Order: sequence, then C-alpha cells, then structure tokens
Amino acid sequence: MRIKFAFLVVLGVLFILAVFVFYFRGQDKIPQVGSNNFVTQVPLSTPTGTASVTILPDTPVVSVVAEGLDTPWAMAFLPRGGALITERKGTVRLITAAGELLTSPIGQIIVREVGESGLHGIALHPDFNENSLVYLYYTYEESGSNSLNRVARFTFDGARLSNEEIIVDKIPGAPNHDGGRIKFGPDKLLYITTGDAQEPSLAQDKNSLAGKVLRVTEGGTPAPGNPFGNRVYSLGHRNPQGIVWDNNGTLWETEHGPSGAESGNDEFNKIEPGKNYGWPDIRGRETKAGMVVPILESGRSDTWAPAALAYINGKFYFAGLRGSALYEVSEVTSANPKFRVLFKGEYGRLREVIAGPDGMLYVTTSNRDGRGIPKVGDDKVLRINPAKL
Repeated sequence: MRIKFAFLVVLGVLFILAVFVFYFRGQDKIPQVGSNNFVTQVPLSTPTGTASVTILPDTPVVSVVAEGLDTPWAMAFLPRGGALITERKGTVRLITAAGELLTSPIGQIIVREVGESGLHGIALHPDFNENSLVYLYYTYEESGSNSLNRVARFTFDGARLSNEEIIVDKIPGAPNHDGGRIKFGPDKLLYITTGDAQEPSLAQDKNSLAGKVLRVTEGGTPAPGNPFGNRVYSLGHRNPQGIVWDNNGTLWETEHGPSGAESGNDEFNKIEPGKNYGWPDIRGRETKAGMVVPILESGRSDTWAPAALAYINGKFYFAGLRGSALYEVSEVTSANPKFRVLFKGEYGRLREVIAGPDGMLYVTTSNRDGRGIPKVGDDKVLRINPAKL
C-alpha cells in the first residue's frame, strides 16, 4: 500500500513539473537585466536561403545575443555565420556563429569620437565570399581639429581587418549630424547617408557631399545614372541614419528632424533619385515647389530620433534613440500608413535594427553613448521575433 501511495505521489510531482515546464516555455518575456540568467545565447548561423527560414513556435519575443558593447552602431551578417559590429569608439567586434562575442576586436580604426561622430556604418561587398571586402564609414580629424568623414574598405581574413583603401573622402563632418549608414542596394551599388555637418545650407548644395544620400560604385566613383553626374543621389537631408529597400526594390529612409527648442518633425521617407527632401527650407508637413514631404513625420510634440531602418515580412521597423522604442510602419502605399510603437522605454535608446538571415530582427541598444542611462550589461544586441510583435 505504501509503495502504491509513494508511486502516486511521485507521479503527481512529475505531472506538476511537466505542467510548470510547459507553461514557462511559452512565456514571451525574458528575465530583466541583473538576474542570474538573463542572457540567452543565440547562434548567428546563416541559412542557405531566407525563403526556407522557419521560426520555431517557442522562439521568444526578445532574447539577448550579446552584451558589454560600447555604443554599437551597425551590424553586418557574415555569409558563413556570425556578424560584425561597429562600436563608435573605433572598434569592430565579431560575434561568432555560435553566438559568442569575442573579447578582442577584429579591427581598430583611429576615429574622432566627439558628440555623435566616430565609427558608424558597416557593409559587406555583394561578392564578399570571393573578395572578403568590408566597408566602413567613420569620422577622422583633419589638421586644425576639423572633423571629416570617409568611407574605406578593408580585407577581412576571418580574424582581422587589414589593407585599408579609402574610396570616398572628405565628407563634411561635425560633432553632430554625421549621417553614417552604408548599405549595398539591389543594384550592387553602395548607398551612403551623410548629415549636414551642422551647416544646414550644405544640404541644398548639389556639389556638397553633406546632407545627402550618395550612390557610388564599389570603388567609390559616382554611380552611372546618378541624377547630377556626381555622387549625389538625393539631397535636402538633415541627418539621415537609416536606409532599406522593400521587396520591390524601392529605397526608404529615416531622418532626424530639428533638435533643441525646435525638436520634432523626424521623418520616414521614400527616396527617389534627384529628389529634394527639403531641409532646411521646409520641415514636417510644410510644402515648397520642387521639394518632397515625408510619408510620415513625428510632429512637433514627439521626437523619435530615428536611427537604423529594416524591412521584413512586408513591414518596416526603425530604432528610436531619444524615442527609446522600436517603431513599426506598414501599408506605406495607403493614404494612412499604419504606425506602432513597440517596447517604449523597456531597453532605453535603440540604434541599429537589421533583418537577420534567420527571419529575426536584430536591435542594438545605445545607452552608453553619453545620452542614455546604462543598465547592467549595456550595450546589448537584442534578437526580436517579429512574428510575436
């Protein structure tokens, strides 16, 4: 009798444990920073084709891929797994395919890190598997303490960056408004966002590299078919920091509006060659002949401070610095695009957001950039499941 009773007790305990495990496996929230086991190691493996990506039903909404970074600015996924990450202070870090952030940088760039300037964007050459070329955008100091920006490419041998070659130089720079996002488009040309370098009039000068979206060849020369015969693709930008293409090959952009007492009017734009996006002549919903009004803008009562921009599953996602949120935009061709605010204030300032080869969004925090409040483990790389947003 006692044996039978003990057996029933054990069976009951096992049943309760099974229910407990099943319940908590389904929970979406990750433990808060500071708990004993809040880091979820996520392999950054690259599937052979994104069309066959399957997101497992128990994949959490948010998990932490890496922590302990210093103002991570941009990411690029490696074809054979893993990712490269730029830190604004001038270091390039490697996360392995197993999800391990290596302690030692794989590249150290001498940059001028003042205010918003420093090491910014990163992009892999479309034929990276054949040539191992990595492109970086960074601020450097000219004689007389002047800031300038440039784009350079390097060879990555799997362990180190080497053989720097400058391909676009003397982009006007300043402590703020340096732009800095670089991406290769579907046309295999390199697109570069540049800020107005705190000189607004430069954004309207077709012969200046400041306040523009530039389009160049892999070697940095003006792309064939550019609207003005130089590197300029579009003009009238204040401080664009996000670009991405949708499934139709259309280019979209996010851009910082005015700051200080005039804060607000951040923008989400559809970018077309030769178009003028108005800065500094117009802002928000203002109009002027020959200038483009944004698809969406934050108004004067809100500030997104939008950074990177990603596109996945028919929706756009951009990171908010001052907004401290992830923003979702959909139905952009309708008269009233849909707009959602996600994770408001949960992770602090957000900077990079990029679609991963596994169908996930990867987002970096930016709480150590001098304008945030760092939490334990900052800065982090977050992996977000868009299917559960």
